[in-house]
Amino acid sequence: MAQAQLHGRLFTDPQPDAGGKNFLDALNPDSLKVVTAVVEPSLAAAKLDQQFQFERHGYFVADRADHGVGGKVVFNRVTGLKDSWGK
Repeated sequence: MAQAQLHGRLFTDPQPDAGGKNFLDALNPDSLKVVTAVVEPSLAAAKLDQQFQFERHGYFVADRADHGVGGKVVFNRVTGLKDSWGK
């Protein structure tokens, strides 16, 4: 099992500080989703910053800070795949 961190848009507004707005008011509370992923056991030995494609989900990289610490297997999504199923 591994932890997959799915990073989304950090802000809800395309120009969070335009017009004197406080950019903190535009922070997206759902910008990070952490899910449990089933992966091959060999991925526990992945090198930091090593890249992988997780089928139908996107490209991921081994986390610099948390991967391997205390036996944790942590990956960050670099980019998602376009979902065109049914279109």
